[in-house]
Amino acid sequence: MSGRLARRGMLLGSCLAAVVGAAAPGTAYAAGAANIPPTVKNLQTEGRDCLTDAEPMYLRQRPTLSAEFTDPDANGSGTAEFEIWWTDTDGAEQRRTLSAQWPLNGRRGLPVNFDLPADTVISWRVRANDGIANSEWSPAGPGAACRFVYDDQAPETPVVTSSDFPEETYWGAGVGIYGSFTVDSPSPDVVEYRYTFNGGSSGSVRPAEMGGPATIRYVPLSSGTKVLAVSALDRAGQQSAPRNYTFIPKSASAPVSQWKLADPAGSTTAAAETGQAARAGSGVTFGASAPAGTPLTATATLDGSDHGYLTTDTPAVDSGRTFGVGAWVRPAETGRSMTVLSQDTATGSAYSLGLDSAADGSAAWSFALGDAKVSGGTPKAGKWSYVLGVYDTETGKAQLFVDGWETGTKAEAAPVAADGAFQIGRLQGKDGYQQRWHGEIGDVRAYDRLVVPDEVTSLAQRKSKELGHWSFVTSEDGTTPERNGGAPLRLATGATVHGIPGNGCSDCAWPLEGDGDLKLDGERGYAVLDKPVVDTSDSFTLGVVAWIDPDDATRPMTVLSQAGEHTDAFKLRYDPKAYAWQLVMPVRDEVGAPETVVSQITSPDGASGHGTKLAVVYDDAAGTVTLYIDGYTNAGGTARVAQGWTSNGPLQVGRARTADGTDGADGWGEYLKGHVDELQAYSGALTEHEIRFLGSEW
Repeated sequence: MSGRLARRGMLLGSCLAAVVGAAAPGTAYAAGAANIPPTVKNLQTEGRDCLTDAEPMYLRQRPTLSAEFTDPDANGSGTAEFEIWWTDTDGAEQRRTLSAQWPLNGRRGLPVNFDLPADTVISWRVRANDGIANSEWSPAGPGAACRFVYDDQAPETPVVTSSDFPEETYWGAGVGIYGSFTVDSPSPDVVEYRYTFNGGSSGSVRPAEMGGPATIRYVPLSSGTKVLAVSALDRAGQQSAPRNYTFIPKSASAPVSQWKLADPAGSTTAAAETGQAARAGSGVTFGASAPAGTPLTATATLDGSDHGYLTTDTPAVDSGRTFGVGAWVRPAETGRSMTVLSQDTATGSAYSLGLDSAADGSAAWSFALGDAKVSGGTPKAGKWSYVLGVYDTETGKAQLFVDGWETGTKAEAAPVAADGAFQIGRLQGKDGYQQRWHGEIGDVRAYDRLVVPDEVTSLAQRKSKELGHWSFVTSEDGTTPERNGGAPLRLATGATVHGIPGNGCSDCAWPLEGDGDLKLDGERGYAVLDKPVVDTSDSFTLGVVAWIDPDDATRPMTVLSQAGEHTDAFKLRYDPKAYAWQLVMPVRDEVGAPETVVSQITSPDGASGHGTKLAVVYDDAAGTVTLYIDGYTNAGGTARVAQGWTSNGPLQVGRARTADGTDGADGWGEYLKGHVDELQAYSGALTEHEIRFLGSEW
């Protein structure tokens, strides 16, 4: 032995007992040795630090009490004693003790295992004994002890009221308009209200004073029945049953000002759908074309001169509050800054929506409010875009949307109220009007609310238009017709229309779809339209059904391509090394240019062995290209595309450009050996739902 009494092993357990502080009888000391008492520090109640002068902790359960113990002599186990006390309802002090033996070398804790009075301040302290001497008690002076209150009652269900969104009525605020809910609780100890809307978006608010009311702000993004569920949380962390409050926001309100700018040629004013008619300068010409695929029938051309503008006498919308402004625009140039819409102040402009041109020749769309500006997107001369600026006073953020997509980074902005004239096509600066618009503008709108996501998408939506559908049912004079009387596909040697097999057939395979398909020999067979089928610089969709015998899939084979001057703008091919269909899009019309490639793994004869329904969607607004297999895609089937480029070459079915003319000296290769059917082409990006209807004869 070391001269001291060997200590017992750790004993787990607790008891209500007093701990003797003197050395145990029979304890012996080595000559000249002096014992150093243990120490206690860093007290915690239920894992939370005890802080000097702090308010008592409020707990919803009997806690575990703990502290850090240190025995400088490292003599093994010792005893910890926790003393707990309170004053009962009769004014008498009550004390209890918990003790346990364990090594005095770290944080140790004991759960309180006896009943505690509710709503009463309970204090505790702790000391340790190493078998020879006691430590000092943990601090127990005024405000220094660990204190807590045991709360065994959850708060009552809160009360919810709202004049903006009355319960179960249609007379409340509408889509895009902020409103308030007041939540309150009969329980005096509530410190927080937690809420969800329709079981989705969630948040919390705290009352100014414990037990008081709080306000929840909300903006509906869609109409129809909504449910606000609110629970009260007390300072002990106990949560009430939820209060479910049902309300029904109204549909979105119409713009407060709108000009379609589809007035008859020669008009000197633009009629307002809502708001005030706008006077037109002599540099405005009505009757210009409208963006395809939209409800618009005409737009106005502004010539970029001092007279190319439209204006009103009053603001289109109150810019000191939440608002949104937008329009369809087609710039005639991008080499200088130009304004689509703006609002006059006494000396300048409250806000503006337009095109910013940089010194390096680059251009971007922009929405400015006061000193704040959001910029993004890439304007293109001669190309339509829908631009929309939105300011939210609740968040203090300005946002810019281009073609239905948020672009740029939200900017912190302060509201700028103005009572001057509203301008279309120019911006008021210190020296007069400037940044005059050159190009077309149509359907100018101003909203006195948020423009919600579904509206943003809808305003910029351009309905896809079918450009051609070839079902390969018949052929005549070396061509196969387009279903609706459009341009036929010319068939080269080695390309034949394959119909339903008859008796005694030599090729008894049935067509992929309907009554016929296109059979290609993989050597010189292809079909060609003799002109581009889609504008590859803008959004487009292509669908086709293809089948390749797995035994023939020994090299890359292309089912569709459309050529530029030096390379294909796209090619859709099967690559046997990757076991996948691939869409390949060079970033520019240049031999050897970097390529964007998306792929989907599948068998060359399709998942069922009866062919694969392929679809390609290029969404110019989103800057993405997607490959679908049998109506579906995945993460590997979509990629970002910086910018499409125009290809003027014809649509090819069954072959692609190859840099070295791999399969022939004429520069063409990757001839497909197999069957092709139901070729469909659209301007615009079809939705995922619409894609699933491609690939059938009807």
